[in-house]
Amino acid sequence: MKYFIICILFLSTSAIAQYSDKNFGLGLNFVYTTNARIYLNPNSANPVERNGYFGLTDIINPGINLRYKLVENVLMDLNVEYMQHTSTGNNEKVITNTGLRYIKVEDGFKLIPIELSLYYLIPFSTEKFKFLMGGGVGYYYGSMIRKFGNAEVSNVERTSAYGIQVAVDVNYLLRDNIAFKLEMKFRDPQFTVRSRYNSRQYDYNGNKVTVTRQEFDSKIDVNGVVFVMGTILYF
Repeated sequence: MKYFIICILFLSTSAIAQYSDKNFGLGLNFVYTTNARIYLNPNSANPVERNGYFGLTDIINPGINLRYKLVENVLMDLNVEYMQHTSTGNNEKVITNTGLRYIKVEDGFKLIPIELSLYYLIPFSTEKFKFLMGGGVGYYYGSMIRKFGNAEVSNVERTSAYGIQVAVDVNYLLRDNIAFKLEMKFRDPQFTVRSRYNSRQYDYNGNKVTVTRQEFDSKIDVNGVVFVMGTILYF
């Protein structure tokens, strides 16, 4: 047991050696989230309507993160991203000159995740490969997007989301101060939005349509698995 502990300590010390004179790391990231959900009637008394959602997939966005070495094997990480994604397929009820009808609209969301995490350098890391495990807290500020014809929608009320996230991360050192990063992250930010059409009447495919409700509520749940690919400059 004594020799096992000595080996672990030795591996941990050698793994962090190339970081010993570099306290900061700045990363640029390509972020892929597998899926998200938009609940279009989250306050409905009908459980079928309340739990019905419009699904979004393959969400891609940029991100940036700043790391600071607290101690030899613990890093603090501040991560900021900008997400925007829409998809067409949801139906909206409108009034036309021939009566009620449903039209296809483009629904989606914007989201700014701000996450503060601690990462631990796993002892079996090598001089080239750095394996980290971490987690922390997140603040998520988002809004609803809806488009059809020349329609414009404003968000009049929103609730910001708070949550926790966990991640596993591997760095491959291309040089002493440049690393290629792969990361898998689990998080589940949810927020609610009340949106308002700026007008009641719009042009849609050359026809005048009138929306049946000027305000509507939505709940957005970005519950997919997150994969991150990027580069980190240590200095």
